[in-house]
Amino acid sequence: MRPANVIQEVEQRCARDSLRLTPTRRRVLELVLEADGPVKAYDLLDRLKAEQPTAAPPTVYRALDFLLEHHFIHRLETLNAFVSCFHPRHRHHGQFLICEQCGSVTEVPDRDLSIELASIARKAGFEPVRQVLEVYGLCSACNSKLV
Repeated sequence: MRPANVIQEVEQRCARDSLRLTPTRRRVLELVLEADGPVKAYDLLDRLKAEQPTAAPPTVYRALDFLLEHHFIHRLETLNAFVSCFHPRHRHHGQFLICEQCGSVTEVPDRDLSIELASIARKAGFEPVRQVLEVYGLCSACNSKLV
């Protein structure tokens, strides 16, 4: 999905759910979308400061918290970085394929997998609050270079 379409879907969902997409939240989302891959909070702050010199870490973290809470972006736990959600119309958990060579990240929106993981957790007496599945390996482009 194109970044403009993601922004449009986020705006529609915010309007539908009475969520406040402030200019700063929108800009942080745009910066995440513009990034070539996972982006860290302080990199976002540096980019935002170029436009808004008074921007401070809490500004970015509050925007990220809002975007995460409503599933407009995902946090890659092991990288401590953020990627855009390309399916913001509905809430879902993230499953990601992360290339160890080039750093590319592919979101795998598999609802059945999320349900199965939650079911396994509950059978073990564990009540899941959130889940992020990160699978590391080589993407098809990097894998084909090895052959």
